[in-house]
Amino acid sequence: MTPPSAPLRPTRDPQVTLDDLLEVVLNKGAVLHLDLIIAVADIPLIGVNLRAAIAGMETMLEYGLLRQWDADTRAWAERATAATPELEEGERVVVRSFGGHYDERGPSHTWRPGTLFLTDRRILVYRREPPEALWEARVEDVAATRLQSERTVGGEERLRVRVELAGGGGALLSAANPEDFDESLRRLAPHIRSREPRPLASDGDAPECEGHVWYHEPRRDGAVWRGGRARLENGRLTWKAPTDARPAVVLDTGRIRDVRLESGSTPSTGLRRLVVDAPGERIVLAAEEASRWMRALAPGPPAVGARPDRKEAHGHHR
Repeated sequence: MTPPSAPLRPTRDPQVTLDDLLEVVLNKGAVLHLDLIIAVADIPLIGVNLRAAIAGMETMLEYGLLRQWDADTRAWAERATAATPELEEGERVVVRSFGGHYDERGPSHTWRPGTLFLTDRRILVYRREPPEALWEARVEDVAATRLQSERTVGGEERLRVRVELAGGGGALLSAANPEDFDESLRRLAPHIRSREPRPLASDGDAPECEGHVWYHEPRRDGAVWRGGRARLENGRLTWKAPTDARPAVVLDTGRIRDVRLESGSTPSTGLRRLVVDAPGERIVLAAEEASRWMRALAPGPPAVGARPDRKEAHGHHR
């Protein structure tokens, strides 16, 4: 590593939180050099010389650390999920891959890992323990597929397969090799259209809106303010604290009914309270540039003849 041109100096920022510190540690890492002497009555008894590297797993792997542990863990996970579901008579497995299904039901979106099967009749994401089909569709019901990138917790872009069904709906799937899976599916069923793939984000790409935002997270014993990072990109609003494994807020902007500034408590002075309403969800945020977020999130004008939905929005739960 190239040493910095100037020595690091401590800074004081009242807006910096423990979450911000953890985000730096996870994304960039820190190296600790510690000499510790424990003494009793001015008599040194124990000496400790410690050198430690602290960073997120993706940063560790980037610098060649813990690679064997990571490979062993992935192999164990693949063996744990490698199970074959009950097949129909004469059904033939075409592709079998470690993968998963992105569960978009309810307010808490999450990846559910399993084994991805493509047979000559079905697409199936299956989990062995407990035995469960996480998602399933008949090949003849698939209308189109599209490769698209998704940002991981550590900021890495991963290629996924979006499956669209003829009757509406579909699923976002992960696979060990998404391109091979997509090609095998369309070779098996020529009627399936291939949508234009969404390109992977490059270093020059920038989201429509991004920054440090506070989220008023609902909990059983009352909502609490948590600092984190909000991002508006490709028609989706996400918010995640650095210590969270996945975003606590994932909202497609097409579902937004209303965005407004309102009076009320905020975690710090200089912040404004922003409320985002969507069917079944009410998301409360606080930011210095709340007006900019409101303009970015504001829904477009309703279609001519559309009737307003007067259904009251409910709280957002993880």
